[in-house]
Amino acid sequence: MAIDQRTSEDTSRGVDWTALFAARTRADVGPGLASILALANATDLISFSGGFPDPATFPGAVLAEILAEIVASGDSTALQYGPTRGLPGPRAFVADRLAVREDRRPAENEFAITSGAIEALELLAKSFLDPGDLVLVEAPTYLGAIMAFRSFQANVVGVPMDEDGLDVAGVGAALDRHGRPKLLYTIPDHQNPAGVSLADDRRQALVDLARRHGFLIVEDVAYRELGFTDQRPQSLWTLGPDVVVQSGTFSKTFIPGVRLGWAAGPAPVVEQMVLAKQNTDQCAGALGQRLLEEYGRRGGLEEQAERARHLYGRRAALLMEAMSAHMPDGVRWTRPRGGFFSWVTLPTGIDTVELARSALEQRVAFVPGRPFFADQSGRNMLRLAFSRVGDDDIDEGVRRLAEVVAGALRDER
Repeated sequence: MAIDQRTSEDTSRGVDWTALFAARTRADVGPGLASILALANATDLISFSGGFPDPATFPGAVLAEILAEIVASGDSTALQYGPTRGLPGPRAFVADRLAVREDRRPAENEFAITSGAIEALELLAKSFLDPGDLVLVEAPTYLGAIMAFRSFQANVVGVPMDEDGLDVAGVGAALDRHGRPKLLYTIPDHQNPAGVSLADDRRQALVDLARRHGFLIVEDVAYRELGFTDQRPQSLWTLGPDVVVQSGTFSKTFIPGVRLGWAAGPAPVVEQMVLAKQNTDQCAGALGQRLLEEYGRRGGLEEQAERARHLYGRRAALLMEAMSAHMPDGVRWTRPRGGFFSWVTLPTGIDTVELARSALEQRVAFVPGRPFFADQSGRNMLRLAFSRVGDDDIDEGVRRLAEVVAGALRDER
């Protein structure tokens, strides 16, 4: 019998596989997060690009000790498939923690462990969105959220922000203009990318608006634990558990190598998310859940968060000093009170995509503003992430960037 020895290259030659991709894959999301993640481990430049936690905040030998204890205990659940909602012990630990931190404990059917916050967004999009459905987001907002909603062919519309966070009056205007959305996505604490937080009075107003018009608020609390002061406004989920799904992550406060988060919200919503999860990853990694639980029950999360707040608060202050010292007139930036980011606005006429190329020549990197807007505006804006830039590099990085900005301004004149 003859054997066909053609290679895969031979058999696929001439086939345009992209023409067979699903229509939803052709949403305008671009390289998105991949281009940011590509700079994660760059060592030959000063990168304000990726919003990564500093490894100096990660747990040390204690994780090895916990892992050894889990394996030695003979409890195979940590090494096995787990329930889609999460293992009972980790679920109880996270729910109890929410009760302390947010003054509300979710019921069993209001809560699930997820594989990070981005999975929660994917599950909500899969559960709620048909092609053309309206989703309101902040302008600017987290690039991953735009990608998640657009991948289900949603109509994603941005609502303006100011120094007090999402403009709730602007949400009302968007409702008048576009009709009722299915979802409104917001990062109310130390927002990515703007670095601002939603004012207290706006929080209740936003919840009231959701109740009045019947849409679901998706509250992303990725940076809520990383405030530089003791001020901690009520979460939207605490104010409106009937109209809010809180999506949290342990990537910033534990380790991103363990992809773990949670979703807490109305029981019918969480039930549907669990159904959707059954044909995505089926369950969050059991070993990671057990490591998180044991580390957290020993007080590790609180100790780590305290170290992280101190480190990131110091770096934010260094960034603010460097910006004031080096940036030319006409440049504005936000002053974060937590989180990883400051948002920079340059004079009209400067294209930060072009500026990023010039900055790379000077061995400094940032993320241009356009990908953070659903309508690709933000041409003259950029994001600076200070979380993983060494203290000694911040001033030099800003000095290089300021020189590039000054050169672009001269070219505009």
